[in-house]
Amino acid sequence: QVQLVESGGGLVQPGGSLRLSCAASGRTISRYFIGWFRQARGKEREFVATVWWSGDVTYYADSVKGRFTISRDNAKNTVDLQMNSLKPEDTAVYSCAAGSTWPGRRPSEYEYWGQGTQVTVSS
Repeated sequence: QVQLVESGGGLVQPGGSLRLSCAASGRTISRYFIGWFRQARGKEREFVATVWWSGDVTYYADSVKGRFTISRDNAKNTVDLQMNSLKPEDTAVYSCAAGSTWPGRRPSEYEYWGQGTQVTVSS
């Protein structure tokens, strides 16, 4: 079993930044790659970014490429999502997940999920 807990969400103005963190416990997360997804109210869950267990291979959704950066620290069992130049359309509940079917652009490729953290971009 892997437990995932997200933190760092909140309210930010357009153009601002937030850093989300995903803390893992249980089995070592180095066996899994970690992804971030988001779900806006009334919409389906959407892929945001994913990082390989070594931390040197990443994928991003086109909508966040160049603005978001995913990184992981296996010594601390954490995966962060740095979000810059935030837009109102980035408003959603952001969840991290651990998977073993690379590259993990679909929710079905993940085995463990966190509860999520709310990000609201509004003036």
